[in-house]
Amino acid sequence: MTGQTTIDTTGPGDGAPAAPEKPTPDAGLRGHPWLTLITVAVGVMMVALDGTIVAIANPAIRDHLHASFADVQWITNAYFLALAVTLITAGKLGDRFGHRQTFLIGVTGFAAASGAIGLSHTIATVIIFRVFQGLFGALLMPAALGLLRATFPAEKLNMAIGIWGMVIGASTAGGPILGGVLVQHVNWQSVFFINVPVGAIALVLGLLILLDHRAQNAPRSFDVLGIALLSGAMFCLVWALIKAPSWGWGDGRTWGFIVASVLLFAFFAFWETRVAEPLIPLGLFRSVPLSAGVVLMVLMAIAFMGGLFFVTFYLQNVHGMSPVNAGLHLLPLTGMMIVASPLAGAAITRFGPRVPLAGGMAATAIAMFGMSTLKAGTGSGVMSLWFALLGLGLAPVMVGATEVIVGNAPMELSGVAGGLQQAAMQIGGSLGTAVLGAVMASKVDSSLEGNWKAAGLPPLTPAQLDQASEAVQAGVAPVQKGIPGPIAAKITEVAHHTFISGMSLACLVAAGVAVAAVLVALLTKRGDNAEAGAGVGHI
Repeated sequence: MTGQTTIDTTGPGDGAPAAPEKPTPDAGLRGHPWLTLITVAVGVMMVALDGTIVAIANPAIRDHLHASFADVQWITNAYFLALAVTLITAGKLGDRFGHRQTFLIGVTGFAAASGAIGLSHTIATVIIFRVFQGLFGALLMPAALGLLRATFPAEKLNMAIGIWGMVIGASTAGGPILGGVLVQHVNWQSVFFINVPVGAIALVLGLLILLDHRAQNAPRSFDVLGIALLSGAMFCLVWALIKAPSWGWGDGRTWGFIVASVLLFAFFAFWETRVAEPLIPLGLFRSVPLSAGVVLMVLMAIAFMGGLFFVTFYLQNVHGMSPVNAGLHLLPLTGMMIVASPLAGAAITRFGPRVPLAGGMAATAIAMFGMSTLKAGTGSGVMSLWFALLGLGLAPVMVGATEVIVGNAPMELSGVAGGLQQAAMQIGGSLGTAVLGAVMASKVDSSLEGNWKAAGLPPLTPAQLDQASEAVQAGVAPVQKGIPGPIAAKITEVAHHTFISGMSLACLVAAGVAVAAVLVALLTKRGDNAEAGAGVGHI
C-alpha cells in the first residue's frame, strides 16, 4: 500500500463532484473519511490550542522576559507574518506533492518549534521560533482542508467542516483554561510544551490513517516567479501593517511598503495571465461565492482577532484576574463556537450560506458594540453575554466562508483554496491587530496626559509619559515602588479608565468592520460546481 490514490475530477456531464475513491479492502482504516477528519482535527487542534494559550500567556511572557508591549505584539505578528507570506505557496506544495506529506511535515515541524519556544530564555528566540511555527503551520492548515475536500463528497462537506470548526472551538475553549493552569502553576514555557504530545499523536494518526488523494490534473510544475512576487507582496503588506503603529501611518516607510505591495500584487496578477501553470489561476475569483468568502474571512478576522487581542489584558490587568480565571471568563465565547459550528454547517447545507453568514456577522457587530461598553467594574454576567454572542456570530462565518472558498475550488486547487482561506484570515488578523492597536495607542496617547492632570497627579516628563502610555496600552497601572497608597489608587484608576477608553474605541471600529462584512455576506450564494473546471483558466 503506497498511501496514494488518483481521483478523476472530470466529473459527469452535469458537473457533479467526482467522489473520492473508497479505500481498497486491504487498506484497513487508511483513507476512511471520518477517521481522516479526526486525524486532521488533532493537527489543527494543536494550532488552535496554541493561539489561545499564547494569548493567556502574553502577560506572563511580558513580565518574565521583561518585554515591551511591542515585543508582545511581535509574538503574535511574527507568527502572522510567516503564515501570511507562505500559506498559498504551502497550499500549492500540497497540491503538487500531496496533502498527506505536507500535513505530516507541518505537524512535526510545528510541534518541534513549539518545544524550542518552551526552551527559550529571551524574547528574541521566542519570536524567531514563532516564525518557524508560522512556516510549519502554513503547511499544516491548507493540507488539512485539502484532505477534507478530497475525502468527503460535496453533500457532506459542510457537515465535515462544521465538525472541524467545532474541534477548533473546543481547542480554543480549552486553551485559556489549560494555559491558565500551566501559567499559574508551572510556568509560561509549559504552554508551548503541550503542543509536543499533541503533535506526536497527530503524526502517528496521520501515518496510519491518511490517504494521499491526488487529482489527475494536479500541477506538475511550479510558478517560481509567481511565488516570489506573491510572497514579496504579502511580506510588504503585512510588514507595513506590523510597523505602522511604531512608524506612524503618515510615515514614508509605511507607505513605501504599501506601494511596493500594490505594485508587486499588480505584477503578480499580470504574470499569472501569462504562465502555463499559474500559482493562483485568477479565474478562480470569477466565482462570486469564492471571492466574497475571501473578503469575508479578512473582515471577520479584523473584527475578531483585532478586538480579542485586548480582552486578555482587560481581564487580567484591569479586573486583576488570574490566568485561570481569565480563561474561564472566555468560555462563553469559545463554548458557543463549539455548540454553534456543527449547527451552522447543517444550516448552510440546507439553506445556503447567505443568511447564516449575514446573520453571523450581524451578531458579531452587536457583540463588538456590546464589548465597547465594558467598564472596569463590569460584572461577569454582562461580559459573558457579549462573549457568548460573539462566539455565536463567529461560528457560521468560520464554517460557511471556509466551505465557500474551499468547496467552490476545483479539486486540483484545493490546497491553493485552503491557502487562500487561511491567508485571508491571517492578513485580517494582522490588519486587525495593527489598525486596532493603532486606534488603542492613539486614544491612550491623546487621553492619558489630560486624565492624569484631571486627577490631580504630579506632572510627568515626556519620557515618563511615554513609558506610562506603553504600560497603559496593556492595561497596566504605572505605579512605582514607594508611592503612597492613595496616589497609587488614583494612578490605577486613571490607567484603567484610559485603557478602557482605548479598548472601547477599538471595539467600535471592529463593530463597523463587522457591519461591512454583513453587506459582503449578502453577496454570497451557493456557486456553480467548480469540478466542471470552468472559470479557472487565464483571464
